[in-house]
Amino acid sequence: MPSQVFDLTGFQRDLLTVIAGLETPSGQDVKEELQKQFDDINHGRLYPNLDAVVEEGYVEKGDIDRRTNYYEISEQGQQVLANRRQWENSLVPELESN
Repeated sequence: MPSQVFDLTGFQRDLLTVIAGLETPSGQDVKEELQKQFDDINHGRLYPNLDAVVEEGYVEKGDIDRRTNYYEISEQGQQVLANRRQWENSLVPELESN
């Protein structure tokens, strides 16, 4: 498995997962989705990590308007998520739901 998936923090992988699951979300949309699973996500944590995954090419960033950006998973980001899922599935057998 390419090492790039291990170069991301868990939070950054969560960002990729959320962005991949939403259609061109804004940063606020990403924050709201993360807060469904985790405690409050502050701007000081969210936006530097979004910038990092954009800078690494895992996410593309565009303008909705002058104050709001949208985020979209790139092919490279999709590949990182696919590689991670494949690795996890190779180690952990499928879990049964109750």
